[in-house]
Amino acid sequence: MLWRLKARAGYWLARRLFHWSWFVRQPRGWAWLEGQFSRMANLGDVGAQSFYGHILTFRGQGLGAREEGIRLLRLAALAGDGKAAYQVGVISLAGSSSKAPDPVEAARWWALAAKAGHPLAEIKLKELETRGP
Repeated sequence: MLWRLKARAGYWLARRLFHWSWFVRQPRGWAWLEGQFSRMANLGDVGAQSFYGHILTFRGQGLGAREEGIRLLRLAALAGDGKAAYQVGVISLAGSSSKAPDPVEAARWWALAAKAGHPLAEIKLKELETRGP
């Protein structure tokens, strides 16, 4: 119980410090921030999974950072996070070096995002329908 409270407090502070660019640019500062984000994401916090998943997907460095980011985004999306579901849909439609673009999967994720209230998901679904196969 106490370790969970400590993790939440560390995550709260890390989210505040994330906006201080001088702190983020420091290697030790960034390493600490990533540790806090990772810990909360691994504890199953949906907001942390979405936030850290976005960071890893679009700004992550090193082998596997993008894949780990997408994994975290999928977990958050399945738990009801609209922003994460929308982003997984975008990634599905774009495809990757190992996976072809999949409009059916993108539509499935955007439907989840629309259900969660994401404002662009409905627009993307309509665009996909009008574009056709």
